[in-house]
Amino acid sequence: MAKLEPRARKVKILATVGPASRDPDMLRKLFRAGADAFRVNMSHGEHAVHAETIAAIRAMEKEMGRPITILADLQGPKLRVGQFKDGKAVIRHSGHFTLDRDPTPGDETRVCLPHPELFGILEKGQRLLINDGKIRLRVIEASPDKILCSAEVGGVISDRKGVNVPDAEVPIPALTEKDRRDLGFAIEQGVDWIGLSFVQRPEDLAEARRLMGGYGALCAKIEKPMAVRRLAEIIEMSDGIMVARGDLGVELNPEEVPPLQKKIVNDARKAGKPVIVATQMLESMIESPAPTRAEVSDVANAVYDGADVVMLSAETAAGEWPEEAVTIMDRIAQQVERDEGYKARVRFLDTPPDATTADALAHSCMTIADTVPISAIVVFTGSGSTARRVARERPSVPVLVLTPSSKTARRVGLLWGAHAVTTKDIGSFEEMIAKGKRMALRHGFGQAGSKLIALAGVPFGTPGSTNLLHVVTLSGNELDRHGG
Repeated sequence: MAKLEPRARKVKILATVGPASRDPDMLRKLFRAGADAFRVNMSHGEHAVHAETIAAIRAMEKEMGRPITILADLQGPKLRVGQFKDGKAVIRHSGHFTLDRDPTPGDETRVCLPHPELFGILEKGQRLLINDGKIRLRVIEASPDKILCSAEVGGVISDRKGVNVPDAEVPIPALTEKDRRDLGFAIEQGVDWIGLSFVQRPEDLAEARRLMGGYGALCAKIEKPMAVRRLAEIIEMSDGIMVARGDLGVELNPEEVPPLQKKIVNDARKAGKPVIVATQMLESMIESPAPTRAEVSDVANAVYDGADVVMLSAETAAGEWPEEAVTIMDRIAQQVERDEGYKARVRFLDTPPDATTADALAHSCMTIADTVPISAIVVFTGSGSTARRVARERPSVPVLVLTPSSKTARRVGLLWGAHAVTTKDIGSFEEMIAKGKRMALRHGFGQAGSKLIALAGVPFGTPGSTNLLHVVTLSGNELDRHGG
């Protein structure tokens, strides 16, 4: 097995797997090009296909000798219109159009809306956006059986197109029956993160947590204006956050999304929760081998803002240039992180430590690395919480995470600057220092004369006991002395 060098960047790349990329050879190419984690989109494909994909990623993990993170993204309660007589119809601009509960195929005047819960909540003046906002309807009159609308923007509407309701909290749970089945499957398959779609309120996360039974980490996807209103509570209830700009950009005016993206990234960072920026990052690369300049700037700005992860969707799932999309995203991120102004930009956000020993020590790691030439911060952790505290400070050096838990090693794969290694547990201070030095040398985080910061908790193996910070110097014979 060829030795893999550590990534030359701290932001992580999450690549979506689909027909264009699920072949084991292509997965290998994406990993080597820079993908740190893989997203399995439960909206498409059968369980048997997803099981093959997950097995291929786990086989690659063994081959590469490095933990690889898998996020299973649930579809969520996507609202859709029914079907049309001819498969589609044309809604006239400024004309009237009715959504009703009649399952008869629709035409240019009406269609079934098979979501009875919507008929009781919509009010005059509220908007309905169809097919990602391409058709915009305004409610004139709503009754228990039909919703009469005026078409502010008409156009072609076809079977099962999605419906967004930006002006009302929709009284449906974030988990459908399909999501429950998919969630059970994902946990059974041993994925590391669950993405919960169309979160509107913190209670949605509580239900998902109950079904997860303590397994895996939960990522709340922020794609509804309703979720933004309760953002602090949702961040508190989640393990990570995704800025899902697709649906967010449908339900809000386009110009509202960039400042909101920055707010969500900042709030998640302050809470020490990993944050993913997703959707349309390199959209033109679905068909083109090169991105637009605007897309390059978009990715770069997310990296400058200190996002933990930047995500590729259709670019790697169904695009014609999946490997090139990862390669270019990797190049953009490396270029940004080499910028002499990057450290100041990424630290522009003040993330004051909580009043705990662990937070104070994590903050100290950052200031020591700024003051003394340090090659890496070595974190010993069982749960990953210490690594999260250190990453929150955005230190100027990589974070080598040593953990006896393969689950923890995979979970921290969405954490800024973290490079996880699964290793046997430690039992003493001396063993900790020896192992930290050995692993740093083995994995390319220093050489003879390099200094490391070691962060751990004593007594060892006790969750939440981070209380020890030690600066050590590597010597040339460390690998030989400690058995390689």
